[in-house]
Amino acid sequence: MDSDSSDPTGPAVAPLPPDTDPPALPANNLFPIFLKLENMRVLLVGGGNVGLEKLGAILRNSPATAVTVVAPLLLPELRELAARHPKVQLHQRPYQDSDLDGADILFLATDDVALHRYIGSAAAARHLLTNVADTPALCDFYLSSVLQKGDLKIAISTNGKSPTIGKRLREVLAEVLPAELSNVLSQMTVIRSRLQGDFANKVKSLNAVTAELANGPAYETPATTYWRRVATAALFTFAVFILLNIISYYFTPAQVWQLARSSGMFYTFVAVGFVAQMVDGVLGMGYGVVSAISLMSLGMSPVSVSASIHTAEVFASGASGYHHYRFGNVNKRLFRVLLLPGIAGSVSGAFLLVHFGETYAGYIKPVLAVYLLLLGLRIIAKAFRTASQQRKKVKNAGWLAGAGGFLDSFGGGGWGPLVTSTLIANGRTPQFVIGTVSLVEFFVTFASAFTFFTMRGLSHWQIVAGLIVGGVAAAPIAAKLAGRLPTRWMFVGVGLMVIIWSLWALRKLL
Repeated sequence: MDSDSSDPTGPAVAPLPPDTDPPALPANNLFPIFLKLENMRVLLVGGGNVGLEKLGAILRNSPATAVTVVAPLLLPELRELAARHPKVQLHQRPYQDSDLDGADILFLATDDVALHRYIGSAAAARHLLTNVADTPALCDFYLSSVLQKGDLKIAISTNGKSPTIGKRLREVLAEVLPAELSNVLSQMTVIRSRLQGDFANKVKSLNAVTAELANGPAYETPATTYWRRVATAALFTFAVFILLNIISYYFTPAQVWQLARSSGMFYTFVAVGFVAQMVDGVLGMGYGVVSAISLMSLGMSPVSVSASIHTAEVFASGASGYHHYRFGNVNKRLFRVLLLPGIAGSVSGAFLLVHFGETYAGYIKPVLAVYLLLLGLRIIAKAFRTASQQRKKVKNAGWLAGAGGFLDSFGGGGWGPLVTSTLIANGRTPQFVIGTVSLVEFFVTFASAFTFFTMRGLSHWQIVAGLIVGGVAAAPIAAKLAGRLPTRWMFVGVGLMVIIWSLWALRKLL
């Protein structure tokens, strides 16, 4: 019997009088079952179009099944299908009673009703389950309309009454159920295998895993908790280094007085840090670019610009990454792919900038202006580019992270515009891309800032302090809004700002 399903439509009926129970609908008494057909021997009688359909259904669901096909005529398409499956045997001849020997299950797919009845009687005597094409009365079982999403398989039965309805229901479910369901099943299998203890402890652990789905706290594995604590300790240690550096070199009465007199400039950089982190947290890019524009406009050297930005960005990105993780915006697998290459690129970019930034500043500044101009054009192009609906695999994601880290350290910005926009353009979900890239950015900026700090020490600490205060204040707000606001015109605004500044800088330098 072909794929089937039940028909939800029917003739109109008169309304029932009060206190009258509706008539009982006929029940579908078929017993649903999924067979390990690959452990059975299947006999298929018929080599025409119906036989081809039956063989295709068998092999599509159980490719390693041993099938014997018997028919006087065999379609070329059926031969081609059989050639791709070594366990399929073809016998071009009429049916013989001996064909039933050794068979476990039987499919009849010819146009000879009398032959079907004859073979069905012989099969019943041998207690063989039989499916007869287009003859429900002779069937021991029906084939269902099947939807498969990885390990998830859904079979639809209409009790043999309407194959068309079954196929339509399958199409509807195929559109509604996401392909990621297969990943969910795989992950739940891993979770189940890792749960320890008795039944009560397993239930408690499973509740912790699934609590995030009900807007509860995010679940952390022991390894994740460990690395979160390492990151927190690293951030705290770096803050202590900066504080000791400030106390040792700058914290004098004269500096205190100077800070009080320049408080207006301090609050200016608080505002710059706030705006830069809001842009970066919402778009997944822009902190370095926005900050670099402000600092380079004051005539600072490229080394001082990048060092100041990354020193401040350690705290802003740390706060941003923490809140993104807290709100469940982080893809842990993508995080692992981007982390080490991003750090390596960041350290190399900072190292080269320290060695060549001062000596060749006259050459580097125009190069950086052109680089920022290209970044601005890329940001605007991203605003009007339709994101891919089909998720593509990002090839060489490690090299992408390495290039982003290098350009970010060497140019004072570029991690987000390069990495975030590339991942989103390949169809990945913006919310998780922004959250993951923001968390990796903490480690990238920490590596860059530590390199600058080791080779040059800390400079322009008033500006750094202002950027830190503004960035940390904006981080939770931006993380909450990430992926939830229409961002096209924000892309346009940031891109135009970068382009205008780049052109203005090139005009001054040329």
